[in-house]
Amino acid sequence: MTVDAEKFRTRLEDERGRVVAAIENLRSGHEGSLQDEAEESSLDNHLAETATVTVDREIDYSLEENELRVLAAIDAALKRIDEGSYGRCERCDQEIEEQRLEAIPWATLCIDDKRRDERG
Repeated sequence: MTVDAEKFRTRLEDERGRVVAAIENLRSGHEGSLQDEAEESSLDNHLAETATVTVDREIDYSLEENELRVLAAIDAALKRIDEGSYGRCERCDQEIEEQRLEAIPWATLCIDDKRRDERG
């Protein structure tokens, strides 16, 4: 059985659009400096507000980094579709199960190799 790569291309392109929009949204939320965001509150709460703004930014930066990793994985999967290697495990060259690709269309490993990786 061969994977229907074109079906997954559509899913990947849709997901790519969602990820790009999420990255843009995260970036647009931090156009000012930390000081600008913290100064919106009263002086009594300045230190607490600065800490809150800092934590919020760190969370957003972590989310952005994750979205950038997903975007790179999606782009790599689209490239594999173009090259004709989509749906094959990078390690053992066996076909990746369609059920796994349904869950994670940018997967590069079959479930057995992924489990081996997770076990260390």
